[in-house]
Amino acid sequence: MAKPLLRVSDLTLSYGAPQPVLSGVDLQVGTGEFASLVGPSGSGKSSVLRAVMKLQEYQSGEVALAVPVQDVGILFQDDALLPWRTVLQNVALGLRIRGGGKGSSQERAQTWLERMGLAGLGDRYPRELSGGQRKRVALAQVLALQPRFLLMDEPFASLDAIVRRRITGELLEWVERERLTVLMVTHDLEEAISLSDTVHLLSRGPFARISASHEVPIPRPRDLVGVRTHPAFNTLLGKLWQGLEQEVEGTGEVYA
Repeated sequence: MAKPLLRVSDLTLSYGAPQPVLSGVDLQVGTGEFASLVGPSGSGKSSVLRAVMKLQEYQSGEVALAVPVQDVGILFQDDALLPWRTVLQNVALGLRIRGGGKGSSQERAQTWLERMGLAGLGDRYPRELSGGQRKRVALAQVLALQPRFLLMDEPFASLDAIVRRRITGELLEWVERERLTVLMVTHDLEEAISLSDTVHLLSRGPFARISASHEVPIPRPRDLVGVRTHPAFNTLLGKLWQGLEQEVEGTGEVYA
């Protein structure tokens, strides 16, 4: 692994209950690595991301970032677009907050809208866009800030299959071209394998921890169709399903 950009050591996190949600989580993400975090529902995957972003207090352990927090971008399942601002204003907002002038911020925002295939939509409001278009705006909003580390929490789960594949393919091309470091939470095992260099399996909570980490031995660059024909794809998919079934066995849960 390259020099770690993120190191999580012995992380224990509780929401006030007697038993911690996370207990002794150890996780590393190397510079330029795309890592995914999968696990049963309620295991605390999103809590790990919130702890990394200092949005959630934890009881013990350490979260060490090799970059400032302002160099970390985050993309949630629900976009953070402000409904009373236009698309262009939404993308420019973060740039303005960081001290950019109005003209330069809007010019840069327009460039990113064009990169996301949204040229001509800058004057529209979020309510006037499709789900896929809003997700592209949210991506432009994050990437315009040129983050060195991107955290994603089920970012494409609300999209239909065709739009989801198209947007994840575009993101994959950008990540590979820029060697962006990514940590993504997802329920989709095939998505995790297709995009990632490493897939980490979080055990069932409470007391959840990383129970297994799998390197994805599929070379880059990748495309989201061809990657699924690689011999290692189904082998790793089987290992992940087996690991998940062991975690939820006897609980009555269904992984989805």
